[in-house]
Amino acid sequence: MTYVFKTIWSPVGELTLVADAGGLAAILWENDRPGRVRLGPMREAADHPLLIETERQLGEYFAGARRSFDVPLSFAGTDFQKSVWAALLTIPFGETRSYGEIAEQIGKPGASRAVGAANGRNPISIIAPCHRVVGSGGQLTGFAGGLAAKKYLLELEG
Repeated sequence: MTYVFKTIWSPVGELTLVADAGGLAAILWENDRPGRVRLGPMREAADHPLLIETERQLGEYFAGARRSFDVPLSFAGTDFQKSVWAALLTIPFGETRSYGEIAEQIGKPGASRAVGAANGRNPISIIAPCHRVVGSGGQLTGFAGGLAAKKYLLELEG
């Protein structure tokens, strides 16, 4: 499968938007850990309609004018990962959930650590709001974009 990408600027740093034939496949961070999101060959396509629309919607989000996204998503992962990522999409704007709450929601109450691992591999950051998942005491925990970016996103939504 071939992926197309477009790199954009955002208030949380440079983001690389990646699409495949099925939809948006990833939003990668400027200093993303290599291999966190496994993708195949990519070619730059700054004029790709889905990437342009994603950039527009992210711009509205960062400007405080958008609370949800409506671009098609193309998650690639295990069934468990996909169940966690689907649960992320249900967290309302401005709210947070703990890893344990997500584990309960997907019917795996003892899987908090596995939920954390799947959350860390979420390929479509921001739109699938893994930044809304916090520790059981409400503390900010690991985030692919860095804790400063996580804090920024939560404050933007607060």
